[in-house]
Amino acid sequence: MNPTKSVLFPWRRKSLREVLIDHDLASLGDSYANLIFSLAISNRKGQPVGIKVKGSILASALRKAGLREELPSRMSTHTLADAAEALLVYAWLSDKIGIGESVQIITKEKEPIDGLTRLLKVTKERITFP
Repeated sequence: MNPTKSVLFPWRRKSLREVLIDHDLASLGDSYANLIFSLAISNRKGQPVGIKVKGSILASALRKAGLREELPSRMSTHTLADAAEALLVYAWLSDKIGIGESVQIITKEKEPIDGLTRLLKVTKERITFP
């Protein structure tokens, strides 16, 4: 465990569902998701690009990754996107996946949504709870 991150991230969540519904993680995850998505698109285009990943894309990737079943019913697209953002940043803060690897996973897939889907699957597999 990186000692710097443990100081910045001293808390842990008890379950995947707890991560997915955490509004504070989602808020931080919004910036993180935009960063890794922008870097992946920059890699594809061969030049720097700053872009926001659409909530509908994140929500769709969350569904395709099989994570929708972890959440309560009747959630908006926005709330599903928040859940994806929360999971992505939690995995990074927990030292389960780095920015570089996340960008590579997104970039490798032909479609960005497929890259995000794969990234969400990888993060789900790597996170463990007590």
